[in-house]
Amino acid sequence: MEDSRPLILLSNDDGYAAENLRALHQALTPYGRVIVCAPEVNQSATSHSLSLHRPLRLRSVSEDVFAIDGTPADCVYVAMHSNSRVLPRKPDLVVSGMNHGLNLGVDVFYSGTVAAAREAAMRGVPAVAVSADAKADRAAAAALGARIAMETLAAFRRTPPARAPLFNVNVPPGNAWPVRATKLGARLYTESVIFREDPRGQEYLWIGGGGVRHDHVHGSDTEAFDEGAVGVTPLTQDLTSLDHRDLCMATCAAVSLRNREG
Repeated sequence: MEDSRPLILLSNDDGYAAENLRALHQALTPYGRVIVCAPEVNQSATSHSLSLHRPLRLRSVSEDVFAIDGTPADCVYVAMHSNSRVLPRKPDLVVSGMNHGLNLGVDVFYSGTVAAAREAAMRGVPAVAVSADAKADRAAAAALGARIAMETLAAFRRTPPARAPLFNVNVPPGNAWPVRATKLGARLYTESVIFREDPRGQEYLWIGGGGVRHDHVHGSDTEAFDEGAVGVTPLTQDLTSLDHRDLCMATCAAVSLRNREG
């Protein structure tokens, strides 16, 4: 008999064995059939990269749990395009996370957690990325992330938008939180490149500093986090900048004129 429950694909960027993924899996299970397809190992900050120039390996870990030696975007892509090898049909919902750490502001451009959700939204499936501060109560954060995800699916089914929604959820420290709709804030990292020498005298380097701060942006995910609230940010798949349209048109007009003049 066909399972009529919602089919939920769960992925992440910390790896299939991550404790936060297991917590979110447990929180989602009462709502439907949950199938995990996640990286073999940590793939944080891989953004939306796809492994197009090397073979991938898909491994069945246990019932409804699969691991791929690739990126988060690889995992969702493979799960959704492998006929019945991973999913019995197109999923009703894709949830990514729960990430070990936040994805605020510009983090969404680097985050593998967000990319896994984006890969699904691009293909018409509502998707939610969930991230939690290290000091957040794991079970409570996972339960809230699951509720947000299922409410997203319910709203999508009532009034389907032109494009599938992509929501980014960030949970601050604690075990109970207000929830608010937000926009991306200003999360600013210390920028540095550290050069060192290995034991054989060869130079190597590390990029990225450890410090981070939030500039105040009213209504933002960073403001919500600083005030102890869960921020839910709707992300767009259309990166066209209307703010720079006039500048773009002027540039194109100037180049076209020069081309005509030879």
